[in-house]
This record gives sequence, structure tokens and C-alpha cells, in this order.
Amino acid sequence: MLQLKKISLTQFKNYQFTSFDFSERVVAVCGLNGKGKTNLLDAIYYCCFAKSYFLKTDGLNIRFNNDGFRLETFFDNSKEQQKIVCINRIAGKKELLLNDMPYGKFSEHIGKFPAVMIAPDDVGMIMGGSEERRRFMDMVLCQVDVRYLQNLVTYNKVLQQRNSLLKRFTEQGKTDWPLLEVLDEQLVEPGNFIYDKRKAFTAALIPLVEKFYKLIAGNKENITMEYESSLHGSGFYDLLNNFRQKDFLLQRSNAGIHKDDLIFKLDGQVFKTTASQGQRKSLLFALKLAEFELLKANKGFAPLLLLDDVFEKLDDNRMQQLLHWVCNENEGQVFITDTHTDRLQQAFEKLQVNYQLIEL
Repeated sequence: MLQLKKISLTQFKNYQFTSFDFSERVVAVCGLNGKGKTNLLDAIYYCCFAKSYFLKTDGLNIRFNNDGFRLETFFDNSKEQQKIVCINRIAGKKELLLNDMPYGKFSEHIGKFPAVMIAPDDVGMIMGGSEERRRFMDMVLCQVDVRYLQNLVTYNKVLQQRNSLLKRFTEQGKTDWPLLEVLDEQLVEPGNFIYDKRKAFTAALIPLVEKFYKLIAGNKENITMEYESSLHGSGFYDLLNNFRQKDFLLQRSNAGIHKDDLIFKLDGQVFKTTASQGQRKSLLFALKLAEFELLKANKGFAPLLLLDDVFEKLDDNRMQQLLHWVCNENEGQVFITDTHTDRLQQAFEKLQVNYQLIEL
């Protein structure tokens, strides 16, 4: 089992210097808003992925009026202790070390310490644009297949070049079709690889999502889900040719795996337009728990599960079903934050689970 034993935070967000030891599989982190509950989970996430879950710019993680931050964690995995150190300075490059040895590439770290985060704003993955759901698929697949990450980087780079070329056609008033052909050929191989991986991934994901949704919400609600891609039934190269005129007019690439989506329906109706807040959050949890199960099956051990403010907008019955699975049926380490200490303690006592309470 992968278990975090200790983390030290130096000048990370609201922490000047703080260290936490974790003695139980289930860890409750309680405190008022602004005390650093979410920041602690994000520090754990950062050590697993070498980036923040919430902020795209590393510099924003540095405590105000300081010149950098340092995170240090100790994990136990199959009785072997592993140390991760993340250092970020305003002046200078980011450093990432495993057992005091620096990585050649940060991408080598992805997937070694898998984790699943669930936060309130993640509901945007359900209600927002398709890019959120593609990011979800990519995040899981990058943890289980290093080739996926490599192909995704290549695809995005070539796609950016192709879109720049299409804009240049309009700006210069002339076309260079042979160069566009070259870029199309460079898109096809990584695009097909990504499509095949997403197709296999969603085939395994969909039944898990439907199962977990029923577990959380009950059998009275029927959720369905499908993977939508313009590559269904069409070769990628033919697809690019068919959309070439439209791409030329709109100055961007209109077909490919960068347009893929996950479609949700509730009792046959479009989920976005019919779902309540509780149903949206139930689907979010179902997606994340399905992600958790797929990572566990691939890695051979349970990833860390980081739950931030999970009590918001879920009724008691849904919450009890969720916590029962998370704490009793799952064998992995779980971190749960809440503003109400009594509420978490009562929930854990009802579940008869051993837990560690950290009050900030």
C-alpha cells in the first residue's frame, strides 16, 4: 500500500514552516476556511505530480514576501520508504528529487506516486467545456502510460504549428498546401495513438462510473455516459482532408482528438440541463472513484485519495454512501478536509473506522 508518512512545508502558500506526521490510513484535516486545509492537500498533490492542482503558475504557491518554497515528503510503498523533495525558487529553475537524486525530466515522476484529488470546483468538469473532460482523461492516462504523455506532447506541439500556419495563410494571402500536408502527416500517428488509448480507457471507465453513481445516488437515477470523437468511423488523415476547407476559413483545426468529449445523460436527458447540484456532485465523485479504481488496477496498489470539502452540496444519504466506500471498502490512504470537526468525527464513528484528526 502507498502511504504518506510525513510532509514538511516551507514557505508554501500560507505555511511558513510546518511538518505533519500521518499515523493512520484515514486522515481528517479540520479547521476554519483560510487555515490551510486545501493548501495541505495541494502540497501532497504537488509532491505526486510536481505541480499544483489549483494553480498553473508555480510562483503563486510561494508564501508572500518569500523567495521560494520547499516540500519534503516520505512515502512507504511495499515497506520501502521513498523521499520526495520539491524546491521552487523565484530566481532559478524548479528542482525535483527522489531519494536525493534529481530527475532528468519531471515527466519521469508522473505515475510513480498516483493520487486522485476531488475538490469543489471540479464540478466544472461536469458542467464546463469539453477541454475539462479531455484534461481528465489525459491526467489519468499519463499516469498509467508514459508513451501517452509523449504522444500528447507531440500532438499538441504539431497542432499549435498547424493552427499558426492556417492563420498565416490568411495574414499573407497565400497558401502552402505541401507544408500543411507535412503537418497533417505528423498529427496522424500521435493522434491515432491517443484515440486508441482513450477508446480503451473509456470502455473500462464507463461501467465503473455508472456503478459508482448508483452506489452514491441510489438505483432510482439512471446515468449513462459515452465517449464522443470525430475519429469514430473515420480515418484521421481522411478527416483532416475533409475539414481542410473549413480549417482554412476559420484559421484553426476543427477535427481531431483535441475535440473529443465525454457525454453524460440522466434518465435519457442531457445531464447539464437537468441535473441538480447534488446529482452533479454525485457524478463528479463517480468519475473520480472510477479513476481511482482504474489507477489501482493498473498500478497494483491504491493511489492516495484527497477529498477537499466533500460535505458541501451532498445530502446525508449520498455522503454516507460515499464515505462508506472511501473509508471501509477502499484500502488506500485517504485525506479528508472539513470545516466542522464534529461532523467528521461523527461520520467516522458511525463507520467504525480508525482515523487521525489534524486540527488547524
